[in-house]
Amino acid sequence: MDFATILQVLDSTVRLATPLLLACLAGLFSERSGIIDIGLEGKMLAAAFLSAAIAATTGSVWWGLLAGIVGASLMSGIHGLASITFRGNQLISGVAINFLASGLTVLIAQDWFGQGGRTPSLMGGGRFESITLPLAETLRPVPVLGPIYAELISGHSILVYVAFLMVPATWWVLFRTRFGLRLRAVGEAPEAVDTAGVSVIGLRYAAIAICGLLCGLAGAYLATGLQAGFVREMTAGRGYIALAALIFAKWRPWYALYACLLFGLLQAVALRYQSIDLGGVVIPVQVMDALPYILTVVILAGFVGKAIPPRAGGEPYVKER
Repeated sequence: MDFATILQVLDSTVRLATPLLLACLAGLFSERSGIIDIGLEGKMLAAAFLSAAIAATTGSVWWGLLAGIVGASLMSGIHGLASITFRGNQLISGVAINFLASGLTVLIAQDWFGQGGRTPSLMGGGRFESITLPLAETLRPVPVLGPIYAELISGHSILVYVAFLMVPATWWVLFRTRFGLRLRAVGEAPEAVDTAGVSVIGLRYAAIAICGLLCGLAGAYLATGLQAGFVREMTAGRGYIALAALIFAKWRPWYALYACLLFGLLQAVALRYQSIDLGGVVIPVQVMDALPYILTVVILAGFVGKAIPPRAGGEPYVKER
């Protein structure tokens, strides 16, 4: 494998890791507050559909992005209503959101566009364009560092840079602000937070709102940045992989970045090498497509170690009288 090929694989890794990273950080906020969120997949799917549908209708990717955030936030609000206000089972609520988004997106897409559950292909201003960073072309001839800057660091859409900037932002919010301290405390000992006069319900709804925002960005990127339109089930299990990355990262922002890059690399390798010939034994394309999911299970089963979630995770809080 030559240097140019390595750069291409790493470039694909960054692009494929972006929606995983945004969804993983979304789950991080939610689960740090004590709300287990299996519904990341559904929120991303709803955001992907609405962003593509509105972008195709209006011709503006920014309106599409806003619609995607609104769609994911609505799904997040349903999850919050079921699990916080009505104290329902958080796992069942998340699974229900996934099924709801899976069915509604195809049904509405068929009704609006009549293309078998797809949206029209996005062109021009309907999708995010790549951004060329300053001096990228000037530095390209520089050995090693030039191509890394021009091809790997530069040339991504704005949501890619937003996703990577969200990692230090998430770390700062969670570990350097009063809000982050209270949010983490709610996930560990909500009764102590309540005793201090802070609203447990308010903090958990705030975490759910942030989760919806980040899932909206992730879904919008899938439909308007990574691809050029919505297709049925286009999230393809990314929400579940993001949850796996979150567990692998042990609910820490920087570890989440490394975990998502790892899973993005697995997907990039699987996409580039659709079939491999090992001394006459050909690994079929189906195995390569399944490789990221297989390795996800293997990594979680054998390499995570003891991952301790927030102690109050999955437990509805009942205020003592």
